[in-house]
Amino acid sequence: MILQLTPFIMLDGNAKEAIDFYVQSLDAKVVFIQTFGESPDATESSIPANARDRIAHSVLKVGQTELMVSDIFPGQPHPIGNQVTICITTSEKEQAEQLYKSLRQDGQVSLPLQETHFSPAYGMVIDKFGVVFQIFTARQR
Repeated sequence: MILQLTPFIMLDGNAKEAIDFYVQSLDAKVVFIQTFGESPDATESSIPANARDRIAHSVLKVGQTELMVSDIFPGQPHPIGNQVTICITTSEKEQAEQLYKSLRQDGQVSLPLQETHFSPAYGMVIDKFGVVFQIFTARQR
């Protein structure tokens, strides 16, 4: 079982620019990058033109640390101050469910815990202190 906390930067259309900046300024290495248009379930009708080139998910390696960077989907609320979230990665769906349930107490659900094309259990919660947590379950290899 793994459990890992990762800073996750969420931007509104300029994630690619930020990734390039971190590669230059932090000597970051791009481990993974995917646009909304490149996702396996993307179709011409399911992804609007203004979203296709936005970054849906990326993983950078900065020294020994991972940093995730993505864009929000166009039209989603994104108040200033919520650019950095904490991504909790686990290898167990049951642990993801427990973390999700615990963190949402007296908080707010941003995205219900659900299966996605990139995770068997992924969701977002704002805890009672206003901290945004993404719960990500890694697929078993």
